[in-house]
Amino acid sequence: EESTMAQRKKLVHLDLKGPPESGIPLIELFSQLGVDGLLLEYEDMFPYEGELRLLQATAQPAYSREEVLSVQELARSKGMEVIPLVQTFVTWRDGTLRGTLNPHREEGVRLVMEMLRQVVELHPGLNTLHIGADEVYMLGEGEESKLWLAAPGRTVEQLFLSHVTKVARAIKEAWPHMTIVMWDDMMRSMSPDTLKASGLVGLVQPMLWDYTPNLTYHSAGMSELWAASSFKGSTSVYTCVPSTQRHVGEPSAVAEGVSASQHILFHMFCFVGARVYDHLSVLCELIPVALPSLAACLQTLLHGQFSAEVQSKVAEKAGCFLSGTDPRFPGRRLAEVIVELNAVLNTDDIRFFENNMFVRGWFSPYQRQRRTVTPLITMQIHSQASELCDMMEYLTILQQKVEAVREEMVQLYPDSTVQEWIEEHVIPVMAPLQRITEDITACVKEMVP
Repeated sequence: EESTMAQRKKLVHLDLKGPPESGIPLIELFSQLGVDGLLLEYEDMFPYEGELRLLQATAQPAYSREEVLSVQELARSKGMEVIPLVQTFVTWRDGTLRGTLNPHREEGVRLVMEMLRQVVELHPGLNTLHIGADEVYMLGEGEESKLWLAAPGRTVEQLFLSHVTKVARAIKEAWPHMTIVMWDDMMRSMSPDTLKASGLVGLVQPMLWDYTPNLTYHSAGMSELWAASSFKGSTSVYTCVPSTQRHVGEPSAVAEGVSASQHILFHMFCFVGARVYDHLSVLCELIPVALPSLAACLQTLLHGQFSAEVQSKVAEKAGCFLSGTDPRFPGRRLAEVIVELNAVLNTDDIRFFENNMFVRGWFSPYQRQRRTVTPLITMQIHSQASELCDMMEYLTILQQKVEAVREEMVQLYPDSTVQEWIEEHVIPVMAPLQRITEDITACVKEMVP
């Protein structure tokens, strides 16, 4: 029997900032997996014009207007809705702080509204906008905010709500029919009275990250909510292969929470997949590697739990993409080699020489650089020949896996992205091992008869 949550529409969030994954026919895949719509977070990849052109990415070209329109046309042909997400609180600076909008400047709201105007114009027939407004961690730290907060009775909560309410009212004035959605994390701990006093109730619909029934919103008069969980990009900032077991727990919890909250209307469920945490962080898991996780999450939501039946359906739906039997998914081989490479990178014994007593005590980088290593210690380390051979064999395997990943990635990503991924995920493990094996070999040649 299908779960209550399965009756709602299912969206997939695509974080489009950073390098495009245009070689992967995602909409076709999502349609087959049962996805009803896309939540598109363009960020700097949107083709802003005029004074906003400076917001476009410089590392790679932004999407063209034609590309943005063609994605919508393809999605509509599959019966899928497209909802753009525009961050309305992380585009300006609160004083000198990077990443947080200054809510005291009128040009901040003007800038946001111009961004929204251009996005709405390029999405004909749009009915729903997501205005972001999550993780505004540094709000209140700018000088103007500190002065504002110094007045009695003023709080950071009010500062946040004031800006979001201004933006929501401006949207309703420009597009009265528009449904406005926002992330709920900044409002989650607020009291119903605080929310009601803000004037935000009735203007926006929160998208919940919290998976327990939240009576605060209902008490404040917010009875129309959205739910969300992640299918990638939330295990840690630097993970390269998502943990499917971890991600499927979230839709199970949401399904239970929704069943217990019959007085709240949940419109849709969104599966979120961050590309990067922000513009200055490393790349999260790539889409090809995350498709099994997405398939598992969708099936878990449909059935209410991650059962043996769900695992079987996931294998059926996602397996054909990753097994090479479906030619429409060119990312299948990349997914395979990344999983293989990740297994090698996480082998238990790869740190043998880094943790070896003689290496750490008498063969440190400082000692090797200054040639203060004694022949006795060199012989002691060299006597562990089997471990040294294993290390060199491991490095050879690692290099082969890295080249296989590079070969597949260049078919789907720009060269700069391929190099970035390898330098982030491989070099930190590989480089120290290469140095120590080379130094051991050099010292043995120099000191051991």
